[in-house]
Amino acid sequence: MTSMLIDNIGELVTNDEGGDGPLGLRRRAAVLVDRDRIAWVGASFHAPAADRRIDVGGAAVLPGFVDSHAHLVFAGDRAAEFAARMAGEPYTGGGIRTTVGATRSATDDELRGATGRLVTEALRQGTTTIEIKSGYGLTVEDEVRSLRIAREFTEETTLLGAHVVPAEHADNPWRYVSMVCGPMLAAAKPYAKWMDVFCERGAFDEDQARTILNAGRDAGLGLRLHGNQLGPGPGVRLGVEMGAASVDHCTHLDDSDVEALAGSDTVATLLPGAEFSTRSPYPDARRLLDAGVTVALATDCNPGSSYTSSMPFCIALAVREMGMTPAEAVRAATAGGARALRRGDVGVVRAGGRADLIVLDAPSHLHLAYRPGVPLVSNVLHDGVLQ
Repeated sequence: MTSMLIDNIGELVTNDEGGDGPLGLRRRAAVLVDRDRIAWVGASFHAPAADRRIDVGGAAVLPGFVDSHAHLVFAGDRAAEFAARMAGEPYTGGGIRTTVGATRSATDDELRGATGRLVTEALRQGTTTIEIKSGYGLTVEDEVRSLRIAREFTEETTLLGAHVVPAEHADNPWRYVSMVCGPMLAAAKPYAKWMDVFCERGAFDEDQARTILNAGRDAGLGLRLHGNQLGPGPGVRLGVEMGAASVDHCTHLDDSDVEALAGSDTVATLLPGAEFSTRSPYPDARRLLDAGVTVALATDCNPGSSYTSSMPFCIALAVREMGMTPAEAVRAATAGGARALRRGDVGVVRAGGRADLIVLDAPSHLHLAYRPGVPLVSNVLHDGVLQ
């Protein structure tokens, strides 16, 4: 048996030009899946024969969520840090080093088990494509180990050796930059698709970030960048200048940052889980969208500042707190995430695309924001296989 017909779809989100509105909606639709690919999309009454038919009873069907920013390879947690923030302590990013210590001490099996648990948790909530960063090892050996484990779960792996400067290099940050650009990059390259850097006060300045990104690009890796999270800074403009696929966070932007993004192919990836967890100001998604910027939503799943694997939760936050419509938020969590990963085969429902679909226990995509916190994802089809 190779083909499967998903039939009696009440509302199908395609993100394709053949449907209605920004989500390419189709009603009373069907999707034919052949092995791991979508073979046909159309009206139910025109549906072709298939080896198996699944009647979803008028439910809404969407592309699988594309989470383009996650930090899943780590040990321990930082629940006490979260409690302190809720009691009024500010977030500075310094807790990263706590996770570094726990991660370095963990075994491969412990890290693999923790990563697999989070990937499974995300999949149950509809995430079928996920990017995983390193960044909690900060030695050559530990960063390579993190990426090797991440590669067991996804092809979208990112070297984030430039997360923060580890304590042992605090007296000479440039020495650490040289290590990231030299032996770390050389050893990690077989396991990494992307290079990332945290360009922020307390992490890496503009010159250091430019040096790291140049090294990654010269090694053939795609570029990503954490920028403008804790305050105004050069991160967004640097990312655009370097042709990064995305600049992530984008919380504190001035007019020149927005103009730079609007005139580029760089995606602004917004991470509302971080603002929720740190009690920080939310990014102004409305401003970005009105300027013509491509926006993605992602979880930023990590143990310190956004310990959530739920894309539906991030969609609800984006609608409630960031000025996005439900349709804009759903598109950002699917097609937007795919753009941030420069992928054309995910985040859409069209012939030739990956057979990654989610079925909601609801008649419309609107319910993802309308019913926050409710487990609405009833079925997930990943690579053509029902999970």
